[in-house]
Amino acid sequence: MSSLKDKVVIITGAVGNLGHAVAKRVQAQGGKTILVDRSSDRLQKTYGDLKSSAQHWLAGDIDMTDPKSVNAMAAEAHKRFGRLDGLVNTVGGFRGGKPVHETDPSEWDFLYDINVRTALNACRAVIPYMLKAQSGRIVNIASRNAFQGSPNYAAYSAAKTAVLRLTESLAGELKARGINVNCIVPGTIDTPQNRAAMPTADFSTWVPPADLADAIAFLLSDAARSVTGAAVPVYGRS
Repeated sequence: MSSLKDKVVIITGAVGNLGHAVAKRVQAQGGKTILVDRSSDRLQKTYGDLKSSAQHWLAGDIDMTDPKSVNAMAAEAHKRFGRLDGLVNTVGGFRGGKPVHETDPSEWDFLYDINVRTALNACRAVIPYMLKAQSGRIVNIASRNAFQGSPNYAAYSAAKTAVLRLTESLAGELKARGINVNCIVPGTIDTPQNRAAMPTADFSTWVPPADLADAIAFLLSDAARSVTGAAVPVYGRS
């Protein structure tokens, strides 16, 4: 079984369904976590028991769309732990339902910012520390829509395609320096929000966040040392 014992992993969007599942999996495997969210209050509510832990840091009030905010978080994380072994970018968002000619340009900006810019800023902030260590693991989150555009979801598809291309480009740039960059491609994630939005769907075919967390933990581990530039489908039974 892969292990993350004593690995230091930054998890963005740590309060979200996937981020929370990843945090718990990394911690269960002995990893130390930097739990990042825009709201300190949400972090305290979700992870208050870790507030005084030397093994974890609740990094609140971080604007992932702001490079200065993200750079400051990475610098403080490295100062506290002395190393940054992994980064998991779970921040993201979904909107759609209109054809391209009816979609307001602000929707394109929103989806790019929340899906691409957040991951880009985090990668740019963390990679210099990984380069010094000649080691690191980065995991991004794409979507099935990254492989093929869907009617009425062009902006979302384009954003997730950009995440996939970012992942592949980084993997090519960094593979000779000991840094692996991969992305997970989820099917429909079984969350309360998705169940509320699609109440008549067959939830048994959806992928639980814990299953995604298992795949992410593998990519963070030494067991995945030869895996980089991959888009790993985790579709459940859908």
